[in-house]
Amino acid sequence: GSAPNVKNRSYTITAEIDIPQGGAEGVLVTQGGLFAGYVLMIKDGKPVFIYNWLQEQITTIEGKDKLSTGKHTIKFDFTYDGGGRGKGGNGVLSVDGKSVAQKHIEKTIPNRFSFDETFDVGEDAGTPVTRDYKIPFKFTGKLKHIVIDLK
Repeated sequence: GSAPNVKNRSYTITAEIDIPQGGAEGVLVTQGGLFAGYVLMIKDGKPVFIYNWLQEQITTIEGKDKLSTGKHTIKFDFTYDGGGRGKGGNGVLSVDGKSVAQKHIEKTIPNRFSFDETFDVGEDAGTPVTRDYKIPFKFTGKLKHIVIDLK
């Protein structure tokens, strides 16, 4: 209940990170879990955003290139289609101001992701949003900050 409410609206998630020599991976921010939720993470060195709609539709938006050593700004920008609750929208993933992937998310959760899941930064303390990673999947780089802009 204390997490930023990204449901039924447009929003932007911005993460300022630092990738060490040898690379990094892990959760930057997540809300919800295996039955509904989202995660912004670094997986196999690449930025990834996954939206899980009730395990029926899992949308993955992934950059194709590994992040280089150093500071980066990872941004996920979601533009809600509108027209009611639980509608879809377009998701754009960018690195350092350059779009690296985009996809339409067909449906979104209209109410609660879950009654017993968490909002986590830097790791996932609940169930994973997808079986593509194992909890807690702590971020191994430096996470300077996360900003969620509720448009």
